[in-house]
Amino acid sequence: MSFEISGMMVWLAITAILAFTLLLVFLARKFFQKQTSTNLAEKYKNWKWSSPLEGRTKYPEVDTFGLRSYFLEYGLLVSLGLMILAFSWTTYDKKVDVSQFLSTLTDDIEMETPRTSEPPPPPPPPPQPTAVQIVETDLPQMEAMTFKDQSIDAASEVVAAPAAVETKKDAPPPPPPPPPAIDEEREIFKVVEQTPLFPGCEDVADKTERQQCAEEKMLQFIYSNIQYPGIARENGVSGMVVVQFVVERDGSISNITLVRDIGAGCGEEAKRIVAMMPKWNPGKQRERPVRVQFTLPVRFKLE
Repeated sequence: MSFEISGMMVWLAITAILAFTLLLVFLARKFFQKQTSTNLAEKYKNWKWSSPLEGRTKYPEVDTFGLRSYFLEYGLLVSLGLMILAFSWTTYDKKVDVSQFLSTLTDDIEMETPRTSEPPPPPPPPPQPTAVQIVETDLPQMEAMTFKDQSIDAASEVVAAPAAVETKKDAPPPPPPPPPAIDEEREIFKVVEQTPLFPGCEDVADKTERQQCAEEKMLQFIYSNIQYPGIARENGVSGMVVVQFVVERDGSISNITLVRDIGAGCGEEAKRIVAMMPKWNPGKQRERPVRVQFTLPVRFKLE
């Protein structure tokens, strides 16, 4: 049989035990003060003690050791009760309301265009060629050509040209080599059949509800562990930081990079929280775990 006790109930029980103990001490003190007011000397004037140990307290009515067994049993009972309270004290994680951040996961995230260096200026145009002066002495000597009359008439004899010898056709070129096979173990997917999920919702049967539960668990983990940077708080810096990371085939987190940073230490804090995450349920493609890239927006908002 097990039962749960809150922190308030523990403090109330300790306060009640302390008050009851003080009440017992007060009543015992009043009892002994009342006994001392009686004339015990006259009562035990002619009393003969059977042994010196019997009369070590002089009068039995004011013997404080007589109640020792009762106080011992009471102390053991209190110790047992405190031990039961300590083992039954149940603590719960602080529940963070993340309903206002759920919409940020489905919004389109605008990626900042990376800054590139300006293209170099075009080269200057080549210089215009200078006019070439032709000198008569530089001209080659032209030989006189004689033209042969190749006209024919009806009496001319026509000789057929020799038949062309058919040459062996060349063999067809070999087919191009196949493209290199993609190593699926190293390939990083952006869209998969089963997306990676934050742990804690494996018992949910419905796929949509399981994904929503995983998102809530992830946001609760982030916003219960995140610490607003002091520099950002002092300067009133707020906004959204976008972090990209890869969920490996075993569920671990790697390749954490900042896609958008608002400065003042917010980006480093978002990377720290992502690095703290436990192992995810990995994404799957064709029922096989694969590496999946995940984009996570983290909103920093001053209260």
